[in-house]
Amino acid sequence: MSQIKLTKPTVPFSEAPWIQGLPSSIFTSPSHVQLREWARNFTDEVIVKIGAKYVEAGRITDDEAYQRCAKDGVLFAFATGVHVDPKIAKIAERAGVSLPAGIKMDEWSNIHDYIIWDELNRAASAVMMGLLGGLTYGTGPLMHFCSDEQKERWLPEIFSGKKRICLAITEPLAGSNVANLSTEAKLIEENGKKYYLVNGSKKWITNGIYSDYFTTAVRTSGKAGDSSGISLLLIPKGPGVTTKQMKMLPGGASGTTIVEFDDVKVPVENLIGKEGDGLRLVFFNFNHERMTIAFTALRLSRVCLEDAIAHTRRREVFGKKLIEQPVVRYKIGHMAREVEALQAWVESIVFQQMNLTIPQSNLLTGGTCALLKAHAGIVLDHVVRESLHLLGGMGLTVGGTGERIERIYREVKGMTIPGGSEDVMLDLGVRQQLKLVGPQSKF
Repeated sequence: MSQIKLTKPTVPFSEAPWIQGLPSSIFTSPSHVQLREWARNFTDEVIVKIGAKYVEAGRITDDEAYQRCAKDGVLFAFATGVHVDPKIAKIAERAGVSLPAGIKMDEWSNIHDYIIWDELNRAASAVMMGLLGGLTYGTGPLMHFCSDEQKERWLPEIFSGKKRICLAITEPLAGSNVANLSTEAKLIEENGKKYYLVNGSKKWITNGIYSDYFTTAVRTSGKAGDSSGISLLLIPKGPGVTTKQMKMLPGGASGTTIVEFDDVKVPVENLIGKEGDGLRLVFFNFNHERMTIAFTALRLSRVCLEDAIAHTRRREVFGKKLIEQPVVRYKIGHMAREVEALQAWVESIVFQQMNLTIPQSNLLTGGTCALLKAHAGIVLDHVVRESLHLLGGMGLTVGGTGERIERIYREVKGMTIPGGSEDVMLDLGVRQQLKLVGPQSKF
């Protein structure tokens, strides 16, 4: 067990125990501190400073921050997730791309992935997802299931920021029930060449409005509800592909989009994996997606605690500081116990997954990941509500003291619904765990 000595925060419960210098079983490497400090500076300089204009506009208006993410290796870090495959490392090196903070390729782990997500979310802004959400989820299937030729063809431009990518699965009638999707891809042959003719629509696609590539789940056989007829295609933006940004309660800068495919010709060489195997490839990446949502909800909960407690220590009401009122400390105590428990659960699953292969992790931690994702959203929902109440009118004001809390209040349902809605995750978590113990009953 190692102890990393760091500066303690001035506001209680605003930082994880390891950041306060308390002993930790997983945050034991100097590279963890190195990355955290680097990411904190990057957040201030890019996500907050440059991103302010995106918050104001409600969308990413230029390429400045994205190119900074490419230059500093943030794109590569978010694309690679929890581990850098040696073949991927060579592709990145040839593209002139490295990891942030000088972290070595063979050292990057689930812990580094957690740290960079945690620190960048300190900004409490949809700008982070607007820059990196589509990349994180859209690149996963390419990293794990593309052929070497496909990786060489697509990944260098993605890592270097020349092309943007997103994951296009959800449809108006196919949300949590992915097998219900109906976007059709017919195999056509003309003049000796084969391609897929794609027709259909996708909805609620993160970063779709900014993207050049769409990692798209399509139906190559069967009818809606048939899970065996789904395949995965990388569809470039071009003739027949139209995008329209959606107006959403949370995440304006996330670029949530309706994507329409109208007789889009996609080369057969753009098929990811095998035809009919798409649903398995999609599910393969769900664990990581749900973990990143939990990371986000955890940091946003700490941001709420930080700003709410700081306010109660300044604000005087009826001749007393708010923090001197027992009812206020009662509220803070309940928020803190939930956040600290969530922190421990996150670290526990990060440690488990770090010591398992991805297939093992999907099998053995899939159920707990689903429950964690649901729980993280429930915690944030409670914490931001109570924090806003403590700030009163300031919590309802755009800008000023309550700026981050007000923004998180609008964003919270972006944690509890996308990536698997709360109710579905709770049910899935139980069903997955039942499967692990054997077929004693049907469900």
